[in-house]
Amino acid sequence: MHAGNDVLDVLCPMHLVLDPTGVIRHVGPTTQKLRPDEPLLGAGFWDVFQVMRPRGITTQQQLWDVQGVKLHLEMKGAPRAKLKGILVRLADGSAIMNLSFGISILDGVRDYALTNADFAATDLAIEMLYLVEAKSAAMEASRKLNMRLQDAREAAEEKAFTDTLTGLKNRRALDQSLETLLAANKAFAVMHIDLDYFKAVNDTLGHAAGDHVLQVVSKAMLEETRKGDIVARVGGDEFTVILPEVRDITILERIGQRIIQRMEEPIPFNGEICQISASIGTVWIQNSHNATRDAVLEDADIALYASKNKGRACQTFYTPDMRNAVNATIPPVGRA
Repeated sequence: MHAGNDVLDVLCPMHLVLDPTGVIRHVGPTTQKLRPDEPLLGAGFWDVFQVMRPRGITTQQQLWDVQGVKLHLEMKGAPRAKLKGILVRLADGSAIMNLSFGISILDGVRDYALTNADFAATDLAIEMLYLVEAKSAAMEASRKLNMRLQDAREAAEEKAFTDTLTGLKNRRALDQSLETLLAANKAFAVMHIDLDYFKAVNDTLGHAAGDHVLQVVSKAMLEETRKGDIVARVGGDEFTVILPEVRDITILERIGQRIIQRMEEPIPFNGEICQISASIGTVWIQNSHNATRDAVLEDADIALYASKNKGRACQTFYTPDMRNAVNATIPPVGRA
């Protein structure tokens, strides 16, 4: 029956051939893959399988009696493979049992690393595998697309909140951060920083020098503030720093002084030296219950105006009497 076995291996590669006593005389190539390390050939059917349904089939004769009936089988050993089978007796007393995974085919393919080549070309299992592969490919493509869209969305959001010249946060990001802190009613501070003599750099050395200065001072501000602080460029030469979780005014004094010292360092550009300084107005919000974003920024601006009037290159902390003084004078003029 050698030629016949070759045909069976192609038409139904997941099968067994049993002799009249129930000994396995031939094993289809896919069946052998279920137990690659066990010699199924020559073993007794009952040593390898048990019939789960119909119930009560435990002898060879009972197995012969249910030829043509769909059998639910379980392969002994590990892993326990649950299979479907149908038995057909031959004239010489032997039998062919064709096997399949049934609805468990996906588990079988996964557990035993099977491929399309392990099934007959006309087996519906092939169609199911194609569908599963197509679905998996589509899901993977969808996952990658979603990741790209998410990355693009995050990049767009980051760009919308970033100053393109300096890489700092912009006014939009500043406003959002302030609203969040005010809603949380936590202590925080706001520093409004204006570069002194920046206009002179632009007028004498050109806008390229001005842009270079802005980039240098932006980097310096990031280095002199804390990791959780937010540094934003809100105008041509105006910056605002939000400092969350401030419970001690000495922290603000130290940070402000560091920024002022860094801004006074000469900045080389194309063989020339750009010399600027920084004036700072700071408002410390210890209870934001009645505060608004506009009021906080206005208070910081009033304190900055006071620093300008003191002679620049200094930090002033806002107090309510400053507002009264400003209201009694002319509005602040443009800063140098």
